Amino acid sequence: MDKKSFIITVDTEGDNLWNFQAGDEITTRNAEYIPRFQALCDEFGFKPVYLTNFEMANSPVFVSEAGRWLRDERCEIGVHLHAWNNPPQHDLSGPYDGQPYLIEYPETVMRQKFQVIHSLLERQFGIKPVSHRAGRWAMNAAYFDLLREFGIRVDCSCTPFISWAASKGVTCGGSDYSHAAEHPSVIGGVLEVPMTVRRTRVPLTGSWKYRLKTLVKGSSVWLRPALESVAAMRWLMNRVHVEPVDYLEFMIHSSELMPGGSPYNETGHSVEIFFDKMRRVFEHAAELGYEGRTLAEYCAMRCEK
Repeated sequence: MDKKSFIITVDTEGDNLWNFQAGDEITTRNAEYIPRFQALCDEFGFKPVYLTNFEMANSPVFVSEAGRWLRDERCEIGVHLHAWNNPPQHDLSGPYDGQPYLIEYPETVMRQKFQVIHSLLERQFGIKPVSHRAGRWAMNAAYFDLLREFGIRVDCSCTPFISWAASKGVTCGGSDYSHAAEHPSVIGGVLEVPMTVRRTRVPLTGSWKYRLKTLVKGSSVWLRPALESVAAMRWLMNRVHVEPVDYLEFMIHSSELMPGGSPYNETGHSVEIFFDKMRRVFEHAAELGYEGRTLAEYCAMRCEK
């Protein structure tokens, strides 16, 4: 029997896009901090999936380093598309002033934008990417059709139990995954591998107000160290481990590895705490017997069964 898979996903994107405003220059200094993370993954024999957006695919530092890891079969490069800064430009008008989702654009523009990032990754890394995560998690049927058209075999945009409807783009809110399945499924010919998220009414960590809210309404726990404590993530891993689900999916943003690169890690000290949390999660995954796999490897394994 194959061991269960530990899938590490990295939204590989510019510095602190949480604060991005139209017209801002997007920098990619966080590329210099990714080798330390890759070394941590290497230590455990895990293979991160760098879901790469437009500016990072143009970063000489990232392309050089990740290209070497890719050649050594130590990682995977996939697609991550932020519609607002991925060419070609196309004006949208609507009632909101958020960062637009790709699904808000006409389908012809969606295809043009996807063609740009897909072709760029092909040129920069000499591959045909097969994995994908949508910018700001937003998917619809037309987007899945687009993925299939470009040969994408596996997507990981679904966040079970979580709705992004309140996170506005320009014309609409984000996708609602409140009732999405927690296990893989095929959507429009593409394997969907949801993020590892579960609901609980057990107060794991946090203030007394958060604990009370969890007792009354429940809360969602992610395998995401920027949002969760080690205790919460270990609880989540233990819970999923006894379910008939054959993977754990972990996620970070590349910019979280750099001081000041995100709202979560503004100082060098917070980055050190972040690395310690990741190490402890990786240790627990290894203790539970999980084997590191990329999204492509996981997809291939499921197709063989």
